Amino acid sequence: MHELTAILLTTVLASTPMLFAGLGELVTEKSGVLNLGVEGMMLMGAVVGFAITTVTGHASLGILCAAVAGAAASAIFGVLTLLLLANQVACGLALTIFGVGLSALVGKSFIGSPLERIPQLHVPGLSDVPLIGPLIFGQDALVYLSIAIAVAVHLFLNRTRPGLIVRAVGENHDAAHALGYPVIRIRFLAILFGGAMAGIGGSYLSLAYTPLWNEGMTAGRGWIALACVTFSTWRSSRIVLGAYLFGFFTIAQLHAQAIGVPVPPEFLSMAPYLATILVLVLISRKASLVRMHAPACLGKVFHSAG
Repeated sequence: MHELTAILLTTVLASTPMLFAGLGELVTEKSGVLNLGVEGMMLMGAVVGFAITTVTGHASLGILCAAVAGAAASAIFGVLTLLLLANQVACGLALTIFGVGLSALVGKSFIGSPLERIPQLHVPGLSDVPLIGPLIFGQDALVYLSIAIAVAVHLFLNRTRPGLIVRAVGENHDAAHALGYPVIRIRFLAILFGGAMAGIGGSYLSLAYTPLWNEGMTAGRGWIALACVTFSTWRSSRIVLGAYLFGFFTIAQLHAQAIGVPVPPEFLSMAPYLATILVLVLISRKASLVRMHAPACLGKVFHSAG
């Protein structure tokens, strides 16, 4: 029971950054924009959140600044792709490279600095219940926030008029423009939301999952968040499942190494990424399913004059 509780708790910790980033990317892609710079935005959020928290001693301020840093990085992408009509794939990759380099520069003086992790909730009596107690009543505030945002995004995209407008822009931007909707503004706001969520996801890594700063500490989680969106077939109700599934694979290899599974540790370290590739391959075999749920204008340039 103790080992199972440890696995489930660490799975939640490992999944939360990808859940934040995946939810942000889902809204971005629902508007018709493909932003491959999630990894870079997460790194910017991680280093800014850690730096601000270290300097001020206030984790809440660090998380807020991390969201701003992620949104600022995404704004650069938005200007390039929406106003200057640059290629979205190329700009997304450039944003990742930019985030990796800039975060390493900003965080150079913070390497090795100790930091107390975000406090976890403790409800007397309930948090002590075996398995269920620490899993439900023993998490930190950002875990609960990630679930709340997942519910809010689902309701926004499926039950509100602004959410349906975002989806309409992603499905047919020319028709949405003809109806009078500001396509560029809607997509820019969606990009900013995606950047803010990636920034918060990055700050969770440096403030809660491993409360320290190291260069490249996201270790590909931004790419896994992108895979979660495809895994969920662009449906918000499946994003949580995808994030927690990939989080489990991340944690399983660590526990397998700890108990001495007779498999080379290098292979176990590859397990989460191999699982990601396998899931994407299985999904790609059903091309009709992907086409059915993917926004029709995903990655396409919008020309307002047209």
